[in-house]
Amino acid sequence: MDLQLKGKRALVTGASSGLGEVIARMLASEGAEVIVHGRNAERAQQVAEAIREAGGQAEVALGDLASDAGADAVTAAALAGGAIDILVNNAGATSHKNWSDAAADDWMELYNANVVSYVRMIRRIVPQMKELGWGRVINIGGGLAIQPIKEQPHYNATLAARHNLSVSLARQLRETGITCNVVSPGAIINPMVEEWLVGAAPKFGWGNDLEEIKRKAVKDLIPNDTGRFGRPEEIAGAVAYLTSPLADYISGAIIRVDGGTMRSL
Repeated sequence: MDLQLKGKRALVTGASSGLGEVIARMLASEGAEVIVHGRNAERAQQVAEAIREAGGQAEVALGDLASDAGADAVTAAALAGGAIDILVNNAGATSHKNWSDAAADDWMELYNANVVSYVRMIRRIVPQMKELGWGRVINIGGGLAIQPIKEQPHYNATLAARHNLSVSLARQLRETGITCNVVSPGAIINPMVEEWLVGAAPKFGWGNDLEEIKRKAVKDLIPNDTGRFGRPEEIAGAVAYLTSPLADYISGAIIRVDGGTMRSL
């Protein structure tokens, strides 16, 4: 399927590694010119170079979105090559502190990194989308926004705020040609998760084989209809579709890509 992204320019925050990198690569493979955002110049350049080697178009924008100055720098670099049609807000931080450990300052720091950073980029990129008469804002959320757990309450709350602000923005952008949606991943497998699973396996009695460990971990921790962890490419696929002109009639939606882990909104 042609997602009709050729000629579109997409800024993907947090694209120097992980899910953001996979999203950037997929958008580039669909013909979009991608701006790879990151804080580490070497890693961001490596992602951009890999995209170019694969026949895609990529630039780099560096800066820490946890500050206004950093957001300004990223915006200037991104817009230097032309207007931005697509903004994918993916950059953020996580924390495994619990109610006893997470002080008020921890809540403030994480909220700034995970929520205000999204707002900074929205405020800087969306106005020029209005001049284009078309645009896409995709915010990465998460299942913990819908069904929070007792641990990492400040992190859960930031995901919920992302979901909420996205729907509010969609309402504000009515009839502008710009849509705003959330892609809400479930538990996604990656090397860091695999490392944690192997370390936790003896405690839970999951065995020694990695595939067996993953199957048992899903059953014990995140039972879902598919019986497995998700893959980053599956999240990126949902993002890519929502960025397409084919998704013009979707706005204010929370698209869960979680194998059926969440039973309701």
